[in-house]
Amino acid sequence: MKNVREKTLRLVTSGVLIGLASVLSVIKVFALPFGGSVTLFSMVPILVLGYMYGVKWGLLCGGVYGVLQMVLGATMSQAFAGLEGWTVIVMALLDYIVAYVVVGLSGMFKGKLKNHTVAFSLGSAIAILLRLICHFLSGWILWGSYASSYFEEMNNSFGNYVLSSFDGQLLAALYSLVYNASYMLPELVMSVIGIVALMAVKPLRERMINGNKAF
Repeated sequence: MKNVREKTLRLVTSGVLIGLASVLSVIKVFALPFGGSVTLFSMVPILVLGYMYGVKWGLLCGGVYGVLQMVLGATMSQAFAGLEGWTVIVMALLDYIVAYVVVGLSGMFKGKLKNHTVAFSLGSAIAILLRLICHFLSGWILWGSYASSYFEEMNNSFGNYVLSSFDGQLLAALYSLVYNASYMLPELVMSVIGIVALMAVKPLRERMINGNKAF
């Protein structure tokens, strides 16, 4: 009975946190014109699941969340507009499925570092950087043709330097890196702040360290 109770509690907790993450994902601190935004701690619930229940469960929850985000993106913001064939598959995988699956890696240092706040924060930071790599690859592959106009519209010394120094695939890669980092790095900082705040509350810290065993 104890195992059944723990499994049920894990499923319920995961459903609630995935739902919470979905709600927070539509509350945007700021959004970029071609996709990507800084949200109100939307990744924190998924990061919590990865740390609370372990990497395997975190990857699963990240995948479920990624599917939900893909559906929301397709229906609310027409994220796949203008794409067809293999490009749809690339975007679905890199911008949604894999990008959010890796967020579940937040628990990679649990049990390996004595300080749980450091372990959680470090694992989450790496997980979010892996998500950034997914978006970077997607942007490079699918949207590199926008690189020149993007840097031209900057109309500053940095944009002019980039256009005079890079071209072709290197320019496309730099564009994707700059564009995606402009929202993912603030998202990373906000997520880590959220994690540190949660870990400062003893009952929450014990729950994330011990999972269902804390109750």
